[in-house]
Amino acid sequence: MEVIQQLIGRLHPLVVHLPIGFIIAALLLQWYDRKNKEWSKIIGLLFQWAFIFATIACISGYLLYKGEGYSFDTVKLHLWLGIVTALFSLLMYLRLTASSKIDFIKRVPVVLLSFSLLFLISFTGHLGGNITHGSDYLIEPLPNNIKSLLGVGPEVYESPILQEENWEEAILYTDLVQPILNNRCVSCHNEKKEKGELRLEEENGILKGGESGLVIESNDPDKSSLYARMILPLDHEDHMPPKDKDQPSKEELDIIKIWIANGNPFNKSIGEIGLKKEAIQAFFPKAKDDTYPDVEVAKISQDTIAALKKKGFHLERISEESNFVKISCINKPSFSDKDFNLLSSVKNQVVYLDLGETQITDAIFEKIGTLPYLTVLKLDNTPITGKNIETLEKLEYLKNLNLMGTNFEEAHLHKLKTFKQLQIVYLFNTPVKKPDQIIHPKEGELFIDYGGYDLPKIATDSIVY
Repeated sequence: MEVIQQLIGRLHPLVVHLPIGFIIAALLLQWYDRKNKEWSKIIGLLFQWAFIFATIACISGYLLYKGEGYSFDTVKLHLWLGIVTALFSLLMYLRLTASSKIDFIKRVPVVLLSFSLLFLISFTGHLGGNITHGSDYLIEPLPNNIKSLLGVGPEVYESPILQEENWEEAILYTDLVQPILNNRCVSCHNEKKEKGELRLEEENGILKGGESGLVIESNDPDKSSLYARMILPLDHEDHMPPKDKDQPSKEELDIIKIWIANGNPFNKSIGEIGLKKEAIQAFFPKAKDDTYPDVEVAKISQDTIAALKKKGFHLERISEESNFVKISCINKPSFSDKDFNLLSSVKNQVVYLDLGETQITDAIFEKIGTLPYLTVLKLDNTPITGKNIETLEKLEYLKNLNLMGTNFEEAHLHKLKTFKQLQIVYLFNTPVKKPDQIIHPKEGELFIDYGGYDLPKIATDSIVY
């Protein structure tokens, strides 16, 4: 019986559109026929069908609420307005088709009923959409700054972060466990949507458990469904969170396990529990990557990316947060100086350029100098000699230059020492003579890596496989 109820309940999103369609069609015909009044019976029949399917939608919606774990406070207004919509559809049907004996219905203005129905289906449908998709479903694609301007900024839970100077004082539950649950579980297990009659946004709900019983067995994470269901295979029917949701990281799972294994305390600090720093290392702020310029540039269009890839270039963004790109000619060994013009459309986005093992010459330096944010340049195993390499001095972000396996001449080496930001140059297997003694530069000074290092032998080098 329970299976049948759930099946009927889950038909609600399908059934609920039928009365909406009948009501809108009837209202449109009513407006079109407002002068001639020739279609009253047809319009009345549409309202009759609207009443029938609105009633079915109310029943299926109620069964959906019972079977899917929604709290009554979340659905009550939507449910009651759905019932009122069904009753108003019946009133409109009777008003248009009933005999004159029903005097009180005949005295109700049709216009009043029409506008009431229009309001009811609009507001009831809006509430239903909020329950199904969330209150921010329509505005979700908007940028966050526009949402904030409209006063509907998104509710975003911050990822857990600890500070290295006082990590031992942080409360394990408050500063780590709760943010993890907020990000991974609370969207379905909260005050408004108690999926499985379980609430995970606060202490009482966690300890109370859900319809299947307790979700935590103190000191035993493997028997605690809160943790055990998270580590099930992704395609397992009991895996949580659902596979279409963001999944917890290994480090987050470890924190949940550690918390339960230590008696799931709600007010003990990390130091009191005795955790080592290695256990929470992943939650310290990540060191900022300052390799590439901290500058915002326009995003490259998909058409441009596709065109460059079609011409043999390998192109990828340096990160999801940046529009800067890496470009490589690994699949285009025929690349020559004249081909550089193919990159003109993305010159402001290139920070990493690999022209290694191509057919370029010293003439390429003047063209490379037009890439304002270039940071890493690889010219290894090409015919260049270094003539006119000083034209790259204007690249204020260039830090890494690879000249290995080229014909780079020692006469041009001094030019590189005038580059403002250049940090390292690789010169292995070039005509430049390696000095007898390598002097390691001070911080901020240019380091010339000549390669050719002799590594000490270790025991495993003598093993024969």
